[in-house]
Formats: sequence, structure tokens, C-alpha cells
Amino acid sequence: MQNFTSVKDAYNIQNLVNEALLMKKTPYADKHIGKNRTLGLLFFNSSLRTRLSTQKAAQNLGMEVMIMNVGADSWQLEMSEGVIMNGDKAEHISEAAAVVGSYCDIVGVRSFPGLVDRELDYSEQVLNQFLKYTGRPLISLESATRHPLQSLTDLITINEYKTVARPKVVLTWAPHVKALPQCVPNSFSEWMNHADVDFTIAHPKGYELAPEFAGNAKICYDPKEAYEGADFIYAKNWSSYQDYGKILSSDPAWMVDAAKMSLTNNAKFMHCLPVRRNLVVADEVIDSPNSIVIQQAGNRVWAAQAVLKEMILTLMRTESPYLF
Repeated sequence: MQNFTSVKDAYNIQNLVNEALLMKKTPYADKHIGKNRTLGLLFFNSSLRTRLSTQKAAQNLGMEVMIMNVGADSWQLEMSEGVIMNGDKAEHISEAAAVVGSYCDIVGVRSFPGLVDRELDYSEQVLNQFLKYTGRPLISLESATRHPLQSLTDLITINEYKTVARPKVVLTWAPHVKALPQCVPNSFSEWMNHADVDFTIAHPKGYELAPEFAGNAKICYDPKEAYEGADFIYAKNWSSYQDYGKILSSDPAWMVDAAKMSLTNNAKFMHCLPVRRNLVVADEVIDSPNSIVIQQAGNRVWAAQAVLKEMILTLMRTESPYLF
């Protein structure tokens, strides 16, 4: 695995899931492979689970970790090409990324969309500029359109908790006070479309995801219909893709509550966190035995560790092909 930016970078997603679950049982078995390797983590946006879990995963593999909040701990970076830098951006990405690459073996980057210009956001400017200039393997810690580490975590968690061979998985939109990006639902949908699950996306009209992410999922505009017989309910808010970045509905009927959960096949409740209680999900659901949000968050470590191990092994094969 050279880079990890989407499901397309995973050669075999079930093998990656199995590797992560094995690591969960033996977290330090591969501590030797990261010796004398450095992981650089660059955050353009706030993080709790992604930051801590990726750092923990790297340490489990014996890696050193450097972390920077870009813009707060560093110069503001100019991402565009051919510009006159007479504004507030003091350093160009071409130099900054190359310097980071000279210090690190693997680079992780987290950035969010602006939710103003869809074409710019979906061009993945920040991610692609780092891919272009670091000269190092790159792991996405969330980007303008995807959150692959979260989605791998979600698939690991579904594999761990499923009670039927091919579970019904429902991604349901839920109300929120802010306009949020499509990164998590895009990525979750992309991974579920590659997994052996019966996948439904439920949302009010106007919240359709980009077709390349929705894929072959069943689309449902009635939350009660979507919940029927579900084995997993994954709640997430996102703003409109068509009317880009806009909030089109605040309908409380879409909040995950006990009444709708009673329609499921004793479904587990999932959310990537942080979550706004009694807006996205009722206390009665998130505090119930069927809520696995903490276990899901815990699996972030094993998702990151499985990915980093594959990336290190690829580096080793490149550096010493005669050993493999």
C-alpha cells in the first residue's frame, strides 16, 4: 500500500479488516517494523480520535511521531499554483510539503472542505498538493470528500458485531445545527459498496450524495421504512451536495430514537463522534446496550495500525526488494 486516501488504495479490504482485528488481540506483535521510522501528522482542522488513535497506532508499531497544527504551529500555507503571494500566506505548499517529506517516512494530513465551492472541495486540492510535493507515502486523516480511516474502522466494527452473514446496514441522515461536510457519509458509502452488506442510505430529499459515492446503495426517504429489519444504524449529518453546503432540513423526525430503533433487528447504533445528543440521537439510544460508539472509536487504533503496517511493509519492499 503506497498511499491510503480511499478504499481504492486497499488491495483487499477483508484482509485489512482481519489484520486489524488480529492486531487488536496482539497490539505489540509488530513493534519492530516501525523502528527508526517517523510519522508526521499535519492537522488543518481539529481532531480528537484521529489524532490520538493514529499516534497510538504508530507507537504500537515502534514509530516516532511528530504532530503539527498547520497555521497555528506553522506558517499559513498557499495551496494554489502560480499566485503572487502578497496576502496572508507566508509559505507555499511546494516547499513546505517537501520539507516535511524530508523529515518523515510517512505523512498524514487532515483537512476539511470550505463548503462554498463544490468544484474546489471535490478537487481535493490540499490532499493532492501533499501527494504531489512530499515525495513520501501519504495517509489521509480526513479530506474534503473522504475519511477512509473512519470508514475502515466502521467496517471493522460491523465485522466484529454482526450476527448474520450479510447484515443490513443503514446510513441515516440526522439533523444538526451546522452545515457539515459529506466526507464521512461519502467515505462510509464507498466502503459499504465494496463490502458484503445490504446497504441503505436514508435522508430527506435534497440530501443525495454524489453518485460516485452513493453507488449501488438503496436510497430511502422514509426513516421508518429504512430502519425496518436493520442490523446496524449509522447516524451522520451532512449538508446538501446538490445545493452545495446548505442546510435544507432540520426535521426532528430524523433523530435516532428508541421508537425507530424498535423497528430494527435489534440493531447496533453507530456514530463517528463527536455527536450532539438529543439532536442527532436521543440519550435513550446512545446510552443503551445497543450503542457501540465507544467500541467503534476504540477500533480507530487498529484501523490506523493495520494501514500503517501495510505502508511500512511497502516501504521496506521498495528499499530492500531482495528481502521479499
